[in-house]
Amino acid sequence: MSYLGVQTLKDAEIKRGSGTGDGSTVAFAIGWTPPSEQSLFITINGVTQQDAAYTISASTLTFAAAPANADAIEWRGIQSSGTVITPADGTVGEAKIADDAVVLAKLGTTGTASSSTFLRGDMAWTAVSDVSGLASVQTFTSSGTWTRPAGITKVIMEVQGAGSSGSDGNAASIRHTSGAAGGYAKKFLDVSSISTSTITVGAGGTAATSYPSNAGGASSWADGTNTITGNGGGAAGSADYVGGLGGTASGGDINIKGCDGGDYGTRKGADSMFGFGGVNSARENGNANTGSDAPTGYGSGSVGIYGNGTTRAGGGGIIIVWEYK
Repeated sequence: MSYLGVQTLKDAEIKRGSGTGDGSTVAFAIGWTPPSEQSLFITINGVTQQDAAYTISASTLTFAAAPANADAIEWRGIQSSGTVITPADGTVGEAKIADDAVVLAKLGTTGTASSSTFLRGDMAWTAVSDVSGLASVQTFTSSGTWTRPAGITKVIMEVQGAGSSGSDGNAASIRHTSGAAGGYAKKFLDVSSISTSTITVGAGGTAATSYPSNAGGASSWADGTNTITGNGGGAAGSADYVGGLGGTASGGDINIKGCDGGDYGTRKGADSMFGFGGVNSARENGNANTGSDAPTGYGSGSVGIYGNGTTRAGGGGIIIVWEYK
């Protein structure tokens, strides 16, 4: 029976031949190449010769001493004990292994090979069940409930608090100042025993017509055991006409306080992890609204405006939940 690495032996490979001694000749051509002396059976006048009585080199049989004149010499043996085949790297495909029951038997495998099984280290064909890794993402820009999808065991969440609005300093003695960014928290959490969590997404601080401005709202994840919070940016112009104070964060593996808003000389709202603060536009002293003072993204602060009546709202918060199996 054939198997991987060894050639099948056939009847035609059992060889025999004969010769006659003349008292002087020691070398005889036997017509094939035996693998070793031990694979030959040599008789002289019907008497089996010991291995030490002869040697074999390629297809030449050489006796230690010349057979006597008229001695009947006979040789029998195996032409080949099989050829070891070493496949080149990458040349034995899945089909060659999966379809050859003899190969699988030689490997000692158990189970059934198929497109939905793999061969484990213990040589068992096993159904593919390990699909670990990032499976899905849920993004919340408004409050709601996170529900764990089937098969999800762990999450990485990012919690961004909302930014505050800038203030409107409408007199020379009252300077306009910029809104602050919300705090940011990042947390790795095993949710195998958590089915739902309350999601709160903070609203950006509402536009202001004077000072101080309005603070941003806090964003949070609360599952009954774990609470991860990114607080909103503080109101601008609430003390000494300085920008709002960045929101704090808590409960995460990483907790980053939001950037503070600038004073009237900065002319830019604070950037957040997910957005950019508003910049000064041509809206001062009643000029038309160009829109460039609005914050972009999530959690950033708006810029302060002088003498225009209404500033921009701060950027709202966001919560991103990266879900893993």
